[in-house]
Amino acid sequence: MSADGPLPPFPADAFARVLCVVAHPDDVEYGTSSAVARWTSDGIEVAYLLLTRGEAGMDALEPDRAAELRRGEQAAAAQVVGVSDLQILDHPDGVLEYSLALRRDIAMAIRRFRPDAVLVGSWEVEFVAGLNQADHRVAGLAALDAVRDAGNRWVFPELLGEGLEPWSPRWLLVSGDESPTHGVDVTGQPLERGIASLEAHGQYLAGIAGHPPPRQMISGITAMNGRRMGVDHAVLFRAFDFDAPPPIALEAMALAQPGPDEEPPLGLS
Repeated sequence: MSADGPLPPFPADAFARVLCVVAHPDDVEYGTSSAVARWTSDGIEVAYLLLTRGEAGMDALEPDRAAELRRGEQAAAAQVVGVSDLQILDHPDGVLEYSLALRRDIAMAIRRFRPDAVLVGSWEVEFVAGLNQADHRVAGLAALDAVRDAGNRWVFPELLGEGLEPWSPRWLLVSGDESPTHGVDVTGQPLERGIASLEAHGQYLAGIAGHPPPRQMISGITAMNGRRMGVDHAVLFRAFDFDAPPPIALEAMALAQPGPDEEPPLGLS
């Protein structure tokens, strides 16, 4: 819990469609998929956009074989939590670069799916799990910028020729942020499905020396998060609501209001 009390859940009607944008197969499964399971069980439609095939992630396999294996594991992991809309792009794994082409691909996906919320990972060098990986940072920042690109008809105007009208999601949800604002209660079946989704990456995980068992890791992380929300297990996000005034604007307006013994500025009386 924070100093001001437990983190709140999202409003029940906050979003009906969520697009998760990540760099690699398995990125959603490290905890976030438990929230996805909760959302899909509540009738929220969720889609995944992976920017790479994860071909550089298995030292024992050649890239093409690794990409094929990881695509299959990712499809199985998505199905466990109720996601059938899975798109995997072919940007290079391990050396993902921030570029206009990457932003365009993400903006295209946003315009096609028309989500109310876009979920990304942290783009900071340091995040809740320590030092962030390079592809994760690039993916988060490019997705952040693509959210605005998707709503501007004069950015990537060629998308209009493909029948993709501008679309502006209301929410940006950031997982792994050190200053979360909201939580999703995943106690019970959502947690179980989230654990199973990570377990679906069995061959990939088997190649990581010392990797903790998915059940132990995911249940432990969500239990720690649950304390901040006042529930048994939770997934936390920092949420940006683009329909809400920026906090600095609210603070500035409050400071601009005259006190009870002050005269209002000229023209405001």
